[in-house]
Amino acid sequence: MKLVMSTAPEGEAQGIAEALLSERLVACVNFIAGVKSRYWWKGALEEAAETFMLMKTTPELADRAAARLVELHSYDVPEAVVVDIEGGNPAYLKWIADVTGTVDR
Repeated sequence: MKLVMSTAPEGEAQGIAEALLSERLVACVNFIAGVKSRYWWKGALEEAAETFMLMKTTPELADRAAARLVELHSYDVPEAVVVDIEGGNPAYLKWIADVTGTVDR
């Protein structure tokens, strides 16, 4: 299984998540609101209030989910990081595959 991680402006994260969920690209999205991000952008140090999103999906859908997130996001260069889930509750991991209609290999 895979995790897709991203941040978005506080009012935007919900819409991105709803699209990815309705398209069955991810099975679940956790939101961590109130994240303060500091980063370099166009030569200046910036700060933004954001919501962190942790999205669970399958290896077959991870790249599509990340690409769709980038399409939906308002940032020029949105965060879309995909990491492996190396283990976990087998029933939960099966649920991710079932909800997204894929089979983990």
